[in-house]
Amino acid sequence: MHEFRTLTILSKFKRLFVKAGIDYNAMETILRMKLTMDGRRTPTIFNAQKKKDGNQFLKSLWIYGLYGLMLIPFLLFGDGHYIFQMSIVFGITMFILTTTMVSDFSSVLLDVRDKTVLQTKPVSSRTINTAKIIHILIYMFFITGAFIAIPLVVGLLKKGIAFTLVFIAALLFTMLFIVVITSLVYFAVLRFFDGEKLKDIINYVQILLSVGVIVGYQIVIRAFNFVDFDLTYTFSWWHVFLPPVWFGAAFELLLNKDFSTELILISALALLVPILSMYIYVRLMPSFERNMDKLMSESKNRKKKSSWWVELWAKLCCRNEEEKTFFRFGALMMQQEREFKLKVYPSLGFSIVFPFIFIFTELQMRTLAEISTGKMFLLIYFGNMMIPTIVHMLQFSVNHKGSWLFKAAPIRQPATAYSGTLKAFLVKLYMPVFILLSIAFIAIFTWRIVPDLFAVLFGAILQTLLTYKWMNAGEFPFTQSFEFAQSEGSAKMFLVNLGAGIFVVGHLIASAITGGIYVYIALLLIAIFIGWRKVFPMKGDLPVRM
Repeated sequence: MHEFRTLTILSKFKRLFVKAGIDYNAMETILRMKLTMDGRRTPTIFNAQKKKDGNQFLKSLWIYGLYGLMLIPFLLFGDGHYIFQMSIVFGITMFILTTTMVSDFSSVLLDVRDKTVLQTKPVSSRTINTAKIIHILIYMFFITGAFIAIPLVVGLLKKGIAFTLVFIAALLFTMLFIVVITSLVYFAVLRFFDGEKLKDIINYVQILLSVGVIVGYQIVIRAFNFVDFDLTYTFSWWHVFLPPVWFGAAFELLLNKDFSTELILISALALLVPILSMYIYVRLMPSFERNMDKLMSESKNRKKKSSWWVELWAKLCCRNEEEKTFFRFGALMMQQEREFKLKVYPSLGFSIVFPFIFIFTELQMRTLAEISTGKMFLLIYFGNMMIPTIVHMLQFSVNHKGSWLFKAAPIRQPATAYSGTLKAFLVKLYMPVFILLSIAFIAIFTWRIVPDLFAVLFGAILQTLLTYKWMNAGEFPFTQSFEFAQSEGSAKMFLVNLGAGIFVVGHLIASAITGGIYVYIALLLIAIFIGWRKVFPMKGDLPVRM
């Protein structure tokens, strides 16, 4: 039997678990089984194209180590301004840990597959749930250790042992806070919804968490003022809702000996909220387990038809019946497949949020009237950030094993498969984001930017076509496993993202010439018309394949 060092260390605290009413031996057996199974699982951040021996999670930790290097400048910058330095450090740390928790460990937290085995055994639900939380915390400990190891050494050398000890304690409370709060959010969803609807809502909660942490990170930065390059902190009531500031305040309190009432209040939250959250979670464990049974239920009404506007767009932009069929198919897959939405929808959120983050940053130095006369409307190109990610993800599906149907079906023109699916992406996912951003940008920059918006739209269509061509996707969409989604085409994806800047440069050059924007629009239309027919040639009527 394989021995795990983590379980050996955990055994030192056996008495604490026993006093809490937990069957330690049963919990250890469950954890050993789960850790053994994890050795056969590939994490989201480091999917391997081929199955390899050993725990792939542990082999992926070097990536978190690279991410951790971004913390070092904040530790070296601004001596004595602990609340600023550490609020930013914990903002970044909480972003990495929360997104990892959502992407890799939500399935662990919400796993109901072992219920049929464990609930028939004399094991209490408290023991099962504790094993589940410890299981997640073990991996969060490894991730945090890899992410923070180098910054921790830098902090030790730069700021001393007292800083390091406070840092380690704060990290432990941060891990506990993230795991428990995520659990409680899921519990709230489980409490009020059931069946398939519940699974959809959990999917959207995961997406909102990913986007919300990005927005929260920006809010943390704006909690501080820069006056002549000197940092100042002024307490505001809303700072009590910013967890990174809680932990930053604890450093200011303990190391700078600032015992102001506001800092004592915020620092106390860093200690009390994780402990209180854990207490609430333990009390709600039985109810949480009962509500998780809803995840095992299936909705009876899962059949969905295309909406009228999907049918309208299918008629407007598709060249034949086969392309219309794949247009509808692609739209339904994007609407119904949860794994696809979890991988793709955060990029939609980022595309909406990032342009406004830069505008709000600029508002600290200029007025909105001054901004509206410039070229900051080109920030709308951030809305096109989603294109490479989504076009790449169109290859993958949870139900990829059903791809044999494409070969068996009498498809006369295979080119219509991706042509229709790409058009469905543009209509169903890209256009809503583009229209939303366009309305907001017209309100800020006035109607003068309308020709520029058309240039951005046509540039997005051409970028979609070129991305598909460069990514060298297969003949049919949704035919590969998500297991390969991260590993395939990572280098190409990087180059494609850089290539998107070509459209920004082209737009700038066109704007510098009188009437150039209209010539640029015409060139884009010609390129789209010729390119689409070149990439997706439609043959004449062919006999049906038997």
